[in-house]
Amino acid sequence: MTEPAVEVPSLVRQKAHSLGAPGRRWLDELPGLLGGLERRWSIGIGPPLPGASTSYVARVRTRDGRNEVLKVSLPSPDFTSQVRVLRLAEGQGYARLLAQDLGRRALLLEALGPSMDRLGLAPRQQMETLCAMLTSAWRVPRAAVLTADPAQNKARALGEMVERRWESLGRPCSERVVTTALTFAERRAAAFDPDRCVVVHGDPHPGNALRAAAPRAGAEAGFVFVDPDGFLAEPAYDLGVVLRDWCAELRGRDGAAARGLIRSYCGLLADRAGVDERAVWEWGFLERVSTGLYVLDFGAQELGRPFLETAELLI
Repeated sequence: MTEPAVEVPSLVRQKAHSLGAPGRRWLDELPGLLGGLERRWSIGIGPPLPGASTSYVARVRTRDGRNEVLKVSLPSPDFTSQVRVLRLAEGQGYARLLAQDLGRRALLLEALGPSMDRLGLAPRQQMETLCAMLTSAWRVPRAAVLTADPAQNKARALGEMVERRWESLGRPCSERVVTTALTFAERRAAAFDPDRCVVVHGDPHPGNALRAAAPRAGAEAGFVFVDPDGFLAEPAYDLGVVLRDWCAELRGRDGAAARGLIRSYCGLLADRAGVDERAVWEWGFLERVSTGLYVLDFGAQELGRPFLETAELLI
């Protein structure tokens, strides 16, 4: 029996093609995979939800009439880390994990409302809420399998990626942007202290913060996170990811105005979370540059270029 065709969002399809043969195979096998999950979990799968980039995400209906969410991840070594964090969190700051199929890289999650970036909230309100969410999410216990190896810390990995992709992409931003990013990577690597690490989300932008369907323990801020990367780093790392965005607010400003705005955002995040402001600034700039290069590398020009253009304003 031939499974019906599946509508795959364009960004997910782009990301799949950037993975080469494994990604194309995932796209080819997705209809059959979804059919198998419908039978295994007795669910009816609806159309895909907006906002995903590395997974097929859809609302589903269970046999007994409950609404849940299905997520099927692209081939990625980070999938097991994501499952581990959701298990450890048990709903504390994160979506509740209801079922998993590791072989198919599939999860069933609690149904949630819209993401924060779709609600028209002011940037500062979003940042304040994300800070409250992160202080809850950072309570996830450190599992024995999560090790803080100084030789493999995030700053060093991002620095190596920036250097490599800047060259391979034909140097799509200025050398001074890359030099600044690499300097900050060296500083954050040198500041690495395993005793100060927490289980960070890794990508806590407003699109990964979804409104809780109803008040519950672990969702006191009214939102919970999805899609954790789940590794050990200093808390300032997650705040740097929050600072990384806001390209729309920066474009069209001159350098002084852009720096002033982002500095004010940085101070707000550092003050709310009680962390070092310089660390947040350095992580934020490094994340801005590395994200721009990463997104350009899988072909999403319109999404990637604003990160690099705004990085030019901030130095």
